[in-house]
Amino acid sequence: MATRVSAIILAAGRGTRIGADRNKVFLKIASRPLLSYTIDAFASCKEISEIVLVVAPGEEEDVSALVDGIEKRLKIVHGGARRQDSSYAGIRAASGNIVLIHDAARPFVSVQMISRIIATTREHGACVPALPVVDTIRRGTIGHPLEAALVDRSSLLRMQTPQGFSRNLIMKAIFETDIDVTDDAAAVLARETPVWTVAGEETNIKVTTKEDLVLAELIAASRS
Repeated sequence: MATRVSAIILAAGRGTRIGADRNKVFLKIASRPLLSYTIDAFASCKEISEIVLVVAPGEEEDVSALVDGIEKRLKIVHGGARRQDSSYAGIRAASGNIVLIHDAARPFVSVQMISRIIATTREHGACVPALPVVDTIRRGTIGHPLEAALVDRSSLLRMQTPQGFSRNLIMKAIFETDIDVTDDAAAVLARETPVWTVAGEETNIKVTTKEDLVLAELIAASRS
């Protein structure tokens, strides 16, 4: 059976930390809505069979305006209260036997990285992009003295998305998890199932704060 790949874009969050009065995925970066960059990246990848957009109720029209002209098969579904609820809604709607789950607030993922994740997921069943930690790491609380010991950063990684999975694996993992996950790999790792890594990208930033918007403008300008 031919492998079909579904891209699930999680766009139902509110993004309160950025201080906007609407969902941050509709904020403009270089005169374009943030979400439009994210959609275009997956629409440009030939290996993606369909795109599933997970959105908040009431934002369907705003999202539909951004996919006009996209030739991929498209589905729009509603997200839930927690991340895993939104992921599960997207997985249920997906028809691919491989799914890539991506934070909509990461607008600059490259087609090359998407392809690397698909290839590794085909081979191993679960794959995430990651970057090494380069800063000095210490334990402590802001406003209080630091602990003296350094945290060994040599085996620490920063997780990114899209994260790729066999559809059956991630559907079962999220359905069965009893923890609130911050990424989908956590549900798979909780089953003691291996999750492989590929190199992430420094430009694959997650737009969370106003400062991130400034950086996003610079990345968009450099690519234009």
